[in-house]
Amino acid sequence: MIERDHPDLSVGKRCKLLSLSRSSFYYVASGVTNLNLALMCLIDKQFLETPIYGVRQMTCHLRKKDHLVNEKRVRRLMRLVGLRPIYQKPKSHKAEKGHKIYPYILHGLRVTCPNQALLSDI
Repeated sequence: MIERDHPDLSVGKRCKLLSLSRSSFYYVASGVTNLNLALMCLIDKQFLETPIYGVRQMTCHLRKKDHLVNEKRVRRLMRLVGLRPIYQKPKSHKAEKGHKIYPYILHGLRVTCPNQALLSDI
């Protein structure tokens, strides 16, 4: 985007024209370390066996394997790999918008003896 060896404008002036700080022009991103790659591989293997493991359970699993990790690191690595645990999401019992709501037929009826009212669910 910005040529390093432009003859007319200095780097500072070019960054100012683009509203870009000079520190971000010189910034070079560091790669993923070998330890993080090994941890991501372990997380991926364990996730294939137990896809219900979230961050906390995965952290406990890695600590049992003698890896010194905390939840923040495991959360970041799981997000990098793209892993999300399989679990029931909250409010999954809510009906859709167009779903018809049926009235409760036994409302107001006093059930005083056995087998007076039978209920079935389809």
